[in-house]
Amino acid sequence: MKIAITGSTGFVGSHLSAALKEDGHQVVPIGRAELKEHHEQIATYLIGCDAVFNLAGETINQRWSEAYKQRIYHSRIDTTHKLVEAMKVMEKRPATFISTSAIGAFSAEGCYTEDDPANASDFLGELSKDWEGEAKEAESLGVRTLIFRFALVLGHDGGLMKQLLPPFRRGLGGPIGNGLQPFSWVHIDDMVRSYQYALLNEQMKGIYHICSPNPDNNSGFTKTLGSVLNRPALLPIPKFALKLVYGEGADVMTSGQCVVSIRLYEAGFEFKYPELDQALTAIIQSGYAQ
Repeated sequence: MKIAITGSTGFVGSHLSAALKEDGHQVVPIGRAELKEHHEQIATYLIGCDAVFNLAGETINQRWSEAYKQRIYHSRIDTTHKLVEAMKVMEKRPATFISTSAIGAFSAEGCYTEDDPANASDFLGELSKDWEGEAKEAESLGVRTLIFRFALVLGHDGGLMKQLLPPFRRGLGGPIGNGLQPFSWVHIDDMVRSYQYALLNEQMKGIYHICSPNPDNNSGFTKTLGSVLNRPALLPIPKFALKLVYGEGADVMTSGQCVVSIRLYEAGFEFKYPELDQALTAIIQSGYAQ
């Protein structure tokens, strides 16, 4: 198949692109420069594509100023809107559109499945609502549309683990705040496999939580990572220290959401890494092998 991908150079996008190429698919990267163009021009990049995977968006792991929050917002909303508008003007549209969202659609209280309505009212909650709303417009075009709500994606070469592994390996790791915040996660390999699975299973559509069936909390994650590395993990990171570096963005690190997926299970998807210790062990071994 021919598959267009936005955000193809990011952590998830680069892994996904490599896996799709290994499967024999043709990958068409749609970069930032292309996404700034008019939707009619973007449509020309999608000609002949069987699927579009939308992964574009500014990282949230930076200090949040009001200006940067606008960049986070528009990098997701505007991109998704343009992709849908591009598909509108195409004579032959891609059969499948998989767009991204996040478990930040939910509050920190409770544990949620795809059957639960999104209930977060903070910045990330509003962002997720608008992001998903733009993606759902593709359904009216007859395009099979899926929205993947990401949990924290774990892999040695990007995301959270890339930041945490150096201090943890030196025995300087520890829980964030009181460590009680929920920690829903997924191994990068299972994240990629979920795309591969959905691409070939045409009955899949709608919202899916891309997360391990076994969420933990931050303290449990910290203890497991320390154990796998055979290092102490006793130094807590106070919230005020994160606030100094990340501003409002520190709230993402000191809160969390408990989510599980029932729809992936119903679709027949099986996780390669359902348990946290198993996932972290594989990540550490992969990192040492590089």
